[in-house]
Amino acid sequence: MRIFRDNDPMNNIKNPVVTIGSFDGVHLGHQTIINNLKKSAKKIDGETVLITFFPHPRIVLFPEHSGLKLINTQEEKIKLLEQFGIDNLIIFTFTKQFSKISSIDFIRHTLVSRINAKKLIIGYDHHFGKNREGDFEHLFELGRYYNFEVEEIQAKDIEDISISSTKIRQALKNFDIKTANKYLNYDYPLSGKVVIGKQLGRSIGFPTANIEVKDPYKLIPSNGVYVVKVEIQEKYYKGMLYIGKRPTLSEEKISVEVNIFDFNQNIYDENITVYFKDFIREEIKFVNFNALKNQLEKDKEKALSTEMVLS
Repeated sequence: MRIFRDNDPMNNIKNPVVTIGSFDGVHLGHQTIINNLKKSAKKIDGETVLITFFPHPRIVLFPEHSGLKLINTQEEKIKLLEQFGIDNLIIFTFTKQFSKISSIDFIRHTLVSRINAKKLIIGYDHHFGKNREGDFEHLFELGRYYNFEVEEIQAKDIEDISISSTKIRQALKNFDIKTANKYLNYDYPLSGKVVIGKQLGRSIGFPTANIEVKDPYKLIPSNGVYVVKVEIQEKYYKGMLYIGKRPTLSEEKISVEVNIFDFNQNIYDENITVYFKDFIREEIKFVNFNALKNQLEKDKEKALSTEMVLS
């Protein structure tokens, strides 16, 4: 997959079939658009082009009250789009000035002059450009004028529930990992560097790797204990992950720490990824460390009984 940014030359893409959007989550709805993109490109011996933006537009336009947390970091989104077969990814830096570009100017200067798009595929009820003026009818008329085809993909449902990034975020906040993973069509990931913690888990037989999540906009699921698959240096292990303030110790800072089963290596400063498989329980304030240890043994038993493929 080739990656272009802002002012990079984009005139060597063969018969471009293009889609535009934030694509946070690259969920099943997005995957439907991507599949249509690939089919359309194949019909005309062309290449797929996905145009997206960084940072997320809502973060730029409403910084004081958006409170937005994202399903994917930029690195995760790039990796997913490559896995799903996008040929060309164009990432535009989103600024307030960029937001003032009209849909007509964007079509004329980017889709036509720079990319020479043959077809534009958009999701249901998609809008873009200044004041969200670029709806399907508007784009269809521009397509006729500039000689490119426009196709709208209808909303896709799973069990009569419309898939959206917002509903996936809500599922993750509500401990509903299985629904989130179902809508994503992959296990929700969380990555970070392993840093030195207080090593209290080791004293009760449950050593943990403390994960530092650097991206401030990455959505961290709600406080609790989860079944996870852990990726370390391209190898996979079962584990259980704790997110919370460790109320037994009366702490205020949220910790993200994983107990990796059948693993005893020094991985400080390593970047690791956990993939959420299921929810075990919400966080609890225990009367003492013995009560905590007893609960962790029950948590581990549930985690070990969860089926997962370690690959």
